[in-house]
Amino acid sequence: MAMAMDMASGGWRRILSFAMMSLLILALCILSAAADDGEAIVSRFQEYLRIDTVQPKPDYYKAVDFINSQAKSLSLESQTNEFVKGKPHLLLKWVGSDPTLPAILLNSHTDVVPFEESKWTHHPLHAHMDNQGDIYARGSQDMKCVGMQYIEAIRKLQASGFHPIRSVYLSFVPDEEIGGHDGAEKFAESHLFKSLNVGIVLDEGLPSPSKSYRVFYGERSPWWLVIKAKGPPGHGAKLYDNSAIENLLKSIESIRRFRASQFDLLKAGGIAEGHVVSVNMAFLKAGTPSPTGFVMNLQPSEAEAGFDIRVPPNVDSEALERRLVEEWAPAARNMSFEFKRKHSGDPLLTAADDSNPWWRLFENAVKEAGGRTSKPEIFPASTDARYFRNAGVPAFGFSPISNTPSLLHDHNEYLGKAEYLKGIDVYVSIIKAYASYESKSGSRDEL
Repeated sequence: MAMAMDMASGGWRRILSFAMMSLLILALCILSAAADDGEAIVSRFQEYLRIDTVQPKPDYYKAVDFINSQAKSLSLESQTNEFVKGKPHLLLKWVGSDPTLPAILLNSHTDVVPFEESKWTHHPLHAHMDNQGDIYARGSQDMKCVGMQYIEAIRKLQASGFHPIRSVYLSFVPDEEIGGHDGAEKFAESHLFKSLNVGIVLDEGLPSPSKSYRVFYGERSPWWLVIKAKGPPGHGAKLYDNSAIENLLKSIESIRRFRASQFDLLKAGGIAEGHVVSVNMAFLKAGTPSPTGFVMNLQPSEAEAGFDIRVPPNVDSEALERRLVEEWAPAARNMSFEFKRKHSGDPLLTAADDSNPWWRLFENAVKEAGGRTSKPEIFPASTDARYFRNAGVPAFGFSPISNTPSLLHDHNEYLGKAEYLKGIDVYVSIIKAYASYESKSGSRDEL
C-alpha cells in the first residue's frame, strides 16, 4: 500500500514537473516571439530611415516603393498620384465597414532636411542603433518615425482581429521640408481629397523632454522678410550720414530689441514657444566682392538682411506690420522690404476642448495607452497640418515621443528604440478609438 502511494506520488511529481517545464518553454517561446517581433519592427524603421530622401534631391520613388511594400503585406488599398511631376504622393486606405462616416487621415512627409555629416557621431543615413537602443538618423524624429508608426499600429490592430468602422487613410507626401506647396497643399486642394470625406487629420508634432506628450492645435504663420537699405557709395575712410550698412544696422538693432522682449516672455515661464513671436536673422548681405574676398576701401550702396519671423494666431499682425513699416524699414531711411513668404488670412485653429469629440477621443486614447498629454499648444513652426485646416478639416499635430530632447534639423537626431515601440502602442489606441467612433457628429461640417 505504502509502495503504491509512493509510486503515485512520484507520478504526480513527474506530471507536475512536466507541466511546469511545458509552461516555462511556452513562456520563453512567447517572450522570444515578442523579442523577434520587436526586432523586426525596428528593422523596418531602420530600412525606411536609410532611404535617401534628403532635400534638395530626395529619392521619393524609393520611399514610395518601400511604403507600398508594407501596404501590400497589410492588404491596404494603394494609389500614387503626382500633383507635380517628380513628386509622388502615396495614399493608402484601410477600408471601414461604414463608408458614410467621415474618414481618418494620418499624414506624414517622406522628405528630410540636409545634414552636416562631419558633425554627427554616426552617419545620418545609416540608422545606427547604439548600445542604449538610440537610433541615429536624419528623419528619426522628423518624421519618418510617425509614418512607420502608423503602419505598425495598423499591423498590430489587424493581428488582434480589429476591423475599423470608419475608413483610415495614410498619406505620405513629398516636399514638406521646402514648404509643402507641391505635396500636401495641392493634395488638400484636390478633388481627390474632397472625395475622401475626411473628418480628422493627424500630422507631426514635436518630441517632449518630459513624460507628457505634446499636442498642437494650430501653428504660427511664417513671415519670411527681406529688408533692403540703400545709401551713398564712397571711400571706406569717409563718414557718411545714412549709409546703407549704417541704416541696416539700425534696423537690425531695433529688431533685436523686439526679439529680446519676446524671448524674455518665454524665459519667464508660463507661456509656450508657439505663443510668442520668434524673429531670427537668416542672412546678411552687403559689400563689393573681389577676387580675394571683398573690397575693403569701398562702402557699398546697398545692404540687405533676411529674417524668419513666426507670428502666433493671438498676435495683432496689423500692429506688427506697422512696426515693420515705421521702425524696422522706414522709407525715410532709404529702406524697403519684401515678403518672400507671408500667410494671408486668419490662422485656423482646431478646437482642443470638450466641444470637439475628436479631441476627447484623442485624449482618452492616449491615457488608455498609459500616456498623458500636456496642455495643447500652438506649433512654433509650420507643418502640413495648416493646409488641411485651410480645407476646413480639424487637424492635430502629434508625435508620440516623450522623455527625449527635440532634435529636429539638429546634429545627431535620434530616437530611442523603446520610445519608438511605445509610440506604436499609442497610435494603436488612437486609431482604434477614432476608427470605432460611430457618431456622425464627428463630421467636419459640425466641428
